[in-house]
Amino acid sequence: MLYALICTDKPGALQTRLDNREAHLAFLKGMGNGLKAAGPFLDDDGNMTGSLVVIEAANRDEALAISAEDPYAKAGLFESVEIRPWNWVVKNPENA
Repeated sequence: MLYALICTDKPGALQTRLDNREAHLAFLKGMGNGLKAAGPFLDDDGNMTGSLVVIEAANRDEALAISAEDPYAKAGLFESVEIRPWNWVVKNPENA
C-alpha cells in the first residue's frame, strides 16, 4: 500500500532543513523502488516549509518506522507528520 507522509517544518527551521538536506536526499535515494515520489512544500517566496513523501509500505506501522528514520525527522525538523494511505489513480506509471 502507498502512504503519503505530509510533513510540516517547525517555524524558523529552514537552517535545520538545509543542514540535513544531503543526508535526507541520500536516505530517500536509498529507499529504491519503495519511494514513489518526494519533494518539498514551498511558501510564497519559494522557501521550503515541509515535505511530501509517498512511500510503499506493508502497513501504517511500517510507514511510521520508515518516516522516523528520515534524517529530517531525526534532526527534529518537523512540527508534525501526518501519515495517510493513498491510492495513486491518475498518471501512476505502474498502472500504465
